Amino acid sequence: MKRLTAIVYGRVQGVSFRHYTRLEAQRLGLVGWVANRPDGAVQVVAEGDESALNQLAAFLQQGPAIAHVTEVVAQWQEATGEFSRFDIRW
Repeated sequence: MKRLTAIVYGRVQGVSFRHYTRLEAQRLGLVGWVANRPDGAVQVVAEGDESALNQLAAFLQQGPAIAHVTEVVAQWQEATGEFSRFDIRW
C-alpha cells in the first residue's frame, strides 16, 4: 500500500474539482481526502493500491472538464493506514 500526496495548480477551485476527485478516488477504492488550499491550489492525500493511485494521479493531471490543470506536484510514500474513507475537507 502506498500514499500519494499531490498539490494541483491551475483553475482547480470553483470547478467541482474536489467533488470529481472524491468520486474517482472512491471508484478506485482509495481512502484519504481532498481540500482547497488558500493559495488557489487543491491538495490530495490518498492511500491504497499503487495501481489505483497511478490512475488517480493521471486523473489529477486533467481533472473535470471545466478545470484547467497547469501543474501537479506529487510525492509518494508508504501508506500510514490512518484513513477509512475518502472525504472532502472544508
